[in-house]
Amino acid sequence: MRSFLAGFLGLASGVAISGAVYALIAAIGIVPHMAAKTKTSKHVKLYEEAIIWGGIFGAATMVLDITLPAVNLVAIAVGLACGVFFGVLVMSLAEELNVLPIMSKRLGVQGGVGLFVASLALGKLTGSLLYFIITGFFTQGA
Repeated sequence: MRSFLAGFLGLASGVAISGAVYALIAAIGIVPHMAAKTKTSKHVKLYEEAIIWGGIFGAATMVLDITLPAVNLVAIAVGLACGVFFGVLVMSLAEELNVLPIMSKRLGVQGGVGLFVASLALGKLTGSLLYFIITGFFTQGA
């Protein structure tokens, strides 16, 4: 009974949190904005479905401990695609909320915002590569 209750509470919490995340993405209008920027507005429904099914599949693989046999190149391609998607999603969110113009105005930066964004992306890429390639680069509790 205790395990059932814990499982039910975990499932209910996950549904509530994922629903809130998808509602935020929909309310801000990130997906249509991202589709408009890439000139693929006719595929907005497909993008929204892919986000929802990707979330469901990702949660199911974590909860049910599902593993798929994959060749290293396939895993690299999937990881790269996920990284590009989340990078575009985050930058679309930042653009939608006008983060970069406000930040450059407050910091008194006249130009070079594109270079700043590129340096952020390269820093994130470098940190990710160090973390995943070098064994023991990051140790828990050190």
